[in-house]
Parts: sequence; structure tokens; C-alpha cells
Amino acid sequence: MAEAAAVAAESLAGGRARAARTVLNQVVLPGEELLLPEQEDAEGPGGGGERPLRLNAGARSRVRVVCGPGLRRCGDRLLVTKCGRLRHKEPGSGSGGGVYWVDSQQKRYVPVKGDHVIGIVTAKSGDIFKVDVGGSEPASLSYLAFEGATKRNRPNVQVGDLIYGQFVVANKDMEPEMVCIDSCGRANGMGVIGHDGLLFKVTLGLIRKLLAPDCEIIQEVGKLYPLEIVFGMNGRIWVKAKTIQQTLILANILEACEHMTTDQRKQIFSRLAES
Repeated sequence: MAEAAAVAAESLAGGRARAARTVLNQVVLPGEELLLPEQEDAEGPGGGGERPLRLNAGARSRVRVVCGPGLRRCGDRLLVTKCGRLRHKEPGSGSGGGVYWVDSQQKRYVPVKGDHVIGIVTAKSGDIFKVDVGGSEPASLSYLAFEGATKRNRPNVQVGDLIYGQFVVANKDMEPEMVCIDSCGRANGMGVIGHDGLLFKVTLGLIRKLLAPDCEIIQEVGKLYPLEIVFGMNGRIWVKAKTIQQTLILANILEACEHMTTDQRKQIFSRLAES
């Protein structure tokens, strides 16, 4: 880790732009410029190689490259805006391009369109609810953004309630906007969360780890006790078990899993299963 950071610092100090594919899963620093591979071999043999990707190349560019969190377009290059490891996801078509982003450990959440989050209703202003999602400003939630809600049939939402919803508007120039329905108008699990249970906060990295399709932690937790659990991409987790003691045990396990090895985690789960 220290060696990778030293290489990134040396590259940043020298003003050299590095090829993105050569630093995948390595540490990048804010201010560093990244070059993307040539999108098509228009120059013939030997003419390829790493050079800045022309993001506005028009009809010549057939591959779409998406900049995720931690990266920003700066002319024909990518500029790193936060420290972390550079990640890349190939597109489903396998035609090149894909998504580049910086994976870092952080607790402050920045709203992203499409993210499912857990919010706390803090105020009601006319027909709009103000929801605290852990960002720099509260999100707005209309009373019509619930399944079956009309002007006469309003949802029963009170200040202090927990809301599970998704962002439909999220950018740096506008107030984030939430809804509790999908594109078909169905709740699909979203809405007001029950008053029982426990809400706690973890790092954003742990949330992404727990939501991975092949996450073993959730499978092992589900074998311990019957439970209800909700994950928010803003670092909040709501969990409810049969008793308060079981709920607290599950919350402590999920918080501690971020810093435990696989063997340590298996030992704890085996002890809990025996007891």
C-alpha cells in the first residue's frame, strides 16, 4: 500500500499522466491525470498505444466510458478527485469501455441518482417531506411519491420516521429528490420502515461489501437468527430480530466484520451458533 502511494505521489509530482489500465486496483491520488486506451485502431499497426481518450470524438468513438465516483472529466483526460484504488467494470457487451471509479473508505455520503438509501424524516413543509440522508443537505420527498398515494389518500408519514427510498434527482446543482416507488409505480419494498428495530451507521465500503452478490457475511448472519434487514447505500443499516438481545448481537457483528479476517469471522459465528 505504501509503495503504491509512493509511486502515485511520484507520478503526481512529475506531472506525468499514467495509463488507467496499468494502475487498476492500485492507489491513485487527487490531482492525478489518467489516460485511457485507444478506442479503435485507426492508425494501423504500431499506431496504437496509450493516449488521451477523446470523450467528445463524435462518430469515431464507438465505446462509451463512464466516470464514476472519484473521477472527473478534464478535457480529454480523467482527473482523480479523491484518494483510493482505481476500479474498472467491463460493460455487459464486452466491447470495451465500461465504468471507471475510485474505491475509497469514507463515511460522508454524496447522493447518486438511483441509489437506495435510508433516510430520517426531519420536517414537513407543505406537500414535501424533508429527509436526512447523511449528505450535505436534506432530500425532498413528495407525499405523492408513495404507492397508491393521492391528494385524498395521503401516506401516514410522521417526523422521525425512517424512509427507505431511491434518488431520482441527485447532482451538485440541485436539491436531491427521493421517491418510494419504482418506474412501474410499485413500492417494491420501499416506504416507511417499521418503528421497531435498530438503525446504525457503517462505512460506505462495508455497505458495498455487504451488498455484493457473493457476500458470505449475509449468508452466515441469516443462519444465526430470523431477521429483517435493510441496507442503505448512504451507510445506514436497519436490522430487526426476534428479541432486543439478538438485534444488538447482529448489529455488533455487522459493525465488526469490516476489520475481521475470514477465520476470525467464522470462529465468532461458530461460537454464536453453539450458544
